[in-house]
Amino acid sequence: MRWLLFVVIGAAALSSCSSVAVDGERYMGVEPEFRIERFFDGDVRAWGIVQDRSGNVIQRFQVEILGQFEGGLLTLDETFTYGMGDGTEHRVWTIQPEGTRGYVGEAGDILGRAEGESYGNAFRWTYQMDLPVGDNSYMVRFDDWIWAFDDSTVINRSYIRKFGLTFAEVTIFMQRQNTLAVDQTTGLEE
Repeated sequence: MRWLLFVVIGAAALSSCSSVAVDGERYMGVEPEFRIERFFDGDVRAWGIVQDRSGNVIQRFQVEILGQFEGGLLTLDETFTYGMGDGTEHRVWTIQPEGTRGYVGEAGDILGRAEGESYGNAFRWTYQMDLPVGDNSYMVRFDDWIWAFDDSTVINRSYIRKFGLTFAEVTIFMQRQNTLAVDQTTGLEE
């Protein structure tokens, strides 16, 4: 019986050490406000890495995202190219606002529905997926946090968890490709 107590205490210690608890409320007044339907309405290019629990980069990738917000529905058509490792090559998200700050979404390789919430210049997106790794697949939970730098650049930090433990982290830089350029001498859009 004593060994069971050590196992429970050890699991609780590991869980508390490997979990990230971002407080979205602290970003409510931070500018620029990030609204996914505005940022992703158009072409977005992204670059990212996946790191294992030790911090080693195990995957490097680029994503071309074609977004369209129409009739209250945001559609994201994502195409992945890997420089290291492998994974999903294509994903299509459908996302819609729900309530004042909430969002719900679905994609073919996502289990159930994804849920999101907007917090000023931050956005949280959570979902589950059956993640293929080699010849196996693992049901994991993604906890994504996106922060806006400006109207055309965001950073996404994802924590991939299984049994409450973070076993991998993803960092993605995203940049809108269809923003209008402003001539610095005249201040007019080109």
